[in-house]
Amino acid sequence: MPLTLFRIDERLIHGQVLVGWGTRLGLQYYVVVDDALAGSGWEQDLYRSGLPDEVTAEFVTVDEAAMRFAELDGREGPGALLTRGTRAMRKLAEQGLLDGRRVNVGGLHGGAGRERVLDYLYLGECERADLEVINHHSESVVARDLPTTRPISLDTVLGK
Repeated sequence: MPLTLFRIDERLIHGQVLVGWGTRLGLQYYVVVDDALAGSGWEQDLYRSGLPDEVTAEFVTVDEAAMRFAELDGREGPGALLTRGTRAMRKLAEQGLLDGRRVNVGGLHGGAGRERVLDYLYLGECERADLEVINHHSESVVARDLPTTRPISLDTVLGK
């Protein structure tokens, strides 16, 4: 079964993703695409500590995710691909890996140069540009914090 959820969320694997999305979609594995985290075993262990026993997580760099995409996408059962920010997801999109996929933006919080768009979404110029590129190379980009809430189109998010 292909990856079911493509999500941008600074918190990566956390309660909202595990309970809200994971339970609802029956996720059996997570692929976390993050260059820094891919090289930090102790941080990976922290993220894995909150997973149910039957759920796995793999941490890969952007380049590794691109090279192994068919394998990561073809695993048994539904899975999720998570990135901490828009840049990693953009790199995957630019390689044609998100064609026909819907990307969910669910948690980018306040910071330098970012403005509040939604309660859970703050964007700066870089994030806006990345999301436009991702949208161009995917089925769509939507903002959605939980699977039970209404998806908000990228055009609405960007005020178009």
